[in-house]
Amino acid sequence: MFTDDDGGFLSRYADEVEALQLGMGLGLLEHARVLIDDPAADARQLRFLSVQLSAALRDAVRVAQARGAGVPAGAE
Repeated sequence: MFTDDDGGFLSRYADEVEALQLGMGLGLLEHARVLIDDPAADARQLRFLSVQLSAALRDAVRVAQARGAGVPAGAE
């Protein structure tokens, strides 16, 4: 696999993309906490939030799988 070479271009790029995805997920979690605590949040906002959280979780699972965390492939 091209990304198996620690320090190689593709390996570094993959690390950067993974860090970006996980960072965005953390930011989204903070936004989720605020929105969930807001009694004025409506169904449309919460639905959009759930779609975004689902995408962030999917990214996190992909990162874990790529890192060999033993997450079952069919668990998505």
